[in-house]
Order: sequence, then structure tokens, then C-alpha cells
Amino acid sequence: MLKLNKKMNKLAAYTSASLVTGLMSSTSAKAADASFTTISQTITGQIGGLPGFITAISYIMGTLFAVLGILKIKDHVENPSNTPLKDGAIRLAVGGGLFVVPLITEAMQNLLGTGTGVDVQSMKNINTYNTVTP
Repeated sequence: MLKLNKKMNKLAAYTSASLVTGLMSSTSAKAADASFTTISQTITGQIGGLPGFITAISYIMGTLFAVLGILKIKDHVENPSNTPLKDGAIRLAVGGGLFVVPLITEAMQNLLGTGTGVDVQSMKNINTYNTVTP
């Protein structure tokens, strides 16, 4: 247990160091005088690729869990006393759930729209259509 804990601490340290190095190398020299507007515009522009990233990660992880589930079921067939069937079934269910994540994110995007916003003139027109004349 102690060796595993030390390995996890090393992994966390390496990951943190990689993240900090990547962030430091990707910023320009003018980052110190960047205003809140430019920072928010950069974040808004970069967040557009997030759904594609989530889709790719969920497909990769879904495939991984499906393969691991099949291997666990194979282990159960070969030696039912050591490997319960539920282990393989759970992995298969998680893999199937991860394959559904892109469909859910697409449905949420369609439900919420593209976020283009509404201009003031459209709002004024809606207001005039809803008035009741006596």
C-alpha cells in the first residue's frame, strides 16, 4: 500500500509539473497586461472545442471499458469461482453509458441552442405582439 501511495504521489507531481510547464510555455510576454475582456474572449473562443474533446474521450473510454468487460466475462467463463459475472457486466454497462454521452451532449446543445443571443429589436417586436388592445 505504501508503494502504491508513493507512486500516486509521484504521478501527481509529474502531472502538476507538466501542467505548469505547459501553461508557462503557452503564455506570451504580454500576458501580464491582458485585460479581463481579452481573457474572457480567449476562454470563450477556446471552449468551443470542448464538446468534441468530450466526445473523443467518451468514445475512447467506452471502448476501453467494453474490452475490459469482455475480458472479465471471459475470466468468469474460465473460472467462475474467482471472478463474478457482475464485474464484467458492470464494465460493459459503463462502456455503453460512455458511448451515449456524445448523444446526450448533442441533445443538450440542440435544446439550449447555439448561444447566438437575441438582439434588442427582436425583443421590442415581441413586446408589441403581446399587447392587448381594449
